[in-house]
Amino acid sequence: QVQVVESGGGLVQPGASLRLSCAVSSTTFSSGAMAWFRQAPGKEREFVAASRGTYDRILYADSVKDRFTLSRDNAKVTMYLQMNTLKAEDTAVYYCAFRNSRIILSAARDSAVYSYWGQGTQVTVSS
Repeated sequence: QVQVVESGGGLVQPGASLRLSCAVSSTTFSSGAMAWFRQAPGKEREFVAASRGTYDRILYADSVKDRFTLSRDNAKVTMYLQMNTLKAEDTAVYYCAFRNSRIILSAARDSAVYSYWGQGTQVTVSS
């Protein structure tokens, strides 16, 4: 059974930075697809960023482009989300998702294609 564990959330002021981590217990980490989603109170879960595979293009939601950066460390089987210039509207529970295989580009934003999910980590941006 693949385990997905997020960490790194917290309470920060607007304009600050945070880095989320997602550790995955899978031997196919380097070739699998990974993504970050988030869910704010009273709203549906939304796509944040995705990596189809280690050497593939990374996709970002328009709302986080140029502020957030997704990266992967295959040696540590960990994915990261560097979040800069945080805004109040970034407040949400952030979820890491993993799939044991690559996916087509058009499917990367669809939460249904990911088989394994973490428990979520809270990010609160407030002054």
